[in-house]
Amino acid sequence: MQLDFFPSWTLTTYLAKIFVVRILAVLVMLVLVLLMLDLLSRSGDILAVDGNGQAELLQYAGYRIPQLIQRFLPYSVLLATIISLITLNQNSEVIAMKAAGLSAHQVLAPLLLTALVVAVISFAFNERVVTSATASLKAWEATEYGAVPLEDDARKGLYLTDGNDILTATTMTGRGDKIQLQSVTWYRRSDAGQIVRQVRADSAEFAGPGWRLIGATAFDVGTAETRNAADVTVAPGITPSQIELESVDADALGFMELRDSIQAYKASGRATAELEAKWWHKVSGPLSAFLMPLLGAVAAFGLARSGQLFVRAIIGMALGFAYFVVDNAALAMGSFGGYPPFLAAWAPFFLFLLVGETVLIRTEE
Repeated sequence: MQLDFFPSWTLTTYLAKIFVVRILAVLVMLVLVLLMLDLLSRSGDILAVDGNGQAELLQYAGYRIPQLIQRFLPYSVLLATIISLITLNQNSEVIAMKAAGLSAHQVLAPLLLTALVVAVISFAFNERVVTSATASLKAWEATEYGAVPLEDDARKGLYLTDGNDILTATTMTGRGDKIQLQSVTWYRRSDAGQIVRQVRADSAEFAGPGWRLIGATAFDVGTAETRNAADVTVAPGITPSQIELESVDADALGFMELRDSIQAYKASGRATAELEAKWWHKVSGPLSAFLMPLLGAVAAFGLARSGQLFVRAIIGMALGFAYFVVDNAALAMGSFGGYPPFLAAWAPFFLFLLVGETVLIRTEE
């Protein structure tokens, strides 16, 4: 195997160009098809809210498109790899490159370099766009596609306990003592766990201690009586720091923000395995795009007229999709504590890196 992976700048730019074009084409196709199917299933819920119309459907699409790009960009790289390599093989361009003395790794090097650049862009895109879109969409879904607070740090519904009592809120905005809760419900429960009183309010603010429910309406279960409770303070045992910990959503936080949340969880003595696995996966997930040219490389080699080109393409797709299956399974195991977080996020990547290299070396080098 030769170690000069880029012997020709012209050939490198040519392969990178056709690879990028196919990645974008496949990604646009996947996103449009999946977005259409998603809108078909969600449009009824969105339009059921009074006042919602086409603008809200477009708003939903704007939230979902970044999520779809994040999820299916590695698939796009895999499919683009197979399409590009099959085309090069059918046009005898792979044969010409190998006849000129290029090894299989040199043929794949421009694709691997392009995939690495795509992985870096994907990581930045996830940090800057996807996390914000995810937080906004979850906050909107928590209100059942109704009005959402305009603050940028709005988070989805909360469920907290204060002894026997329960405090829930649809959305939360602000930090520290400035936290504001919207669509709040407080349940007082007996020692037997039965609800004896329910208090609903449009909003709540920290009263230090407790939470002041503004414009509250109380319902007493024993007397079946509903009355206005004005401003009432409840849940003295719940602090702003507890609410911030409960509202941590790994998908809606950036890499550094999630790290800070994990440290806060550790300081409070809480389990962090699930958050740590997702933290590591914020790097290993985008980097999976780098693996796709290697796993799909089997489609590049072998004579097109041999009749096995289609079989090679199927093998390349099988290797790529097997990676995603194993990656999701390992992440789930890490979330349940079955694997250490680092192993759950990185083991599939290194496993299939070795598998791809082994297949390539043994069959082509």
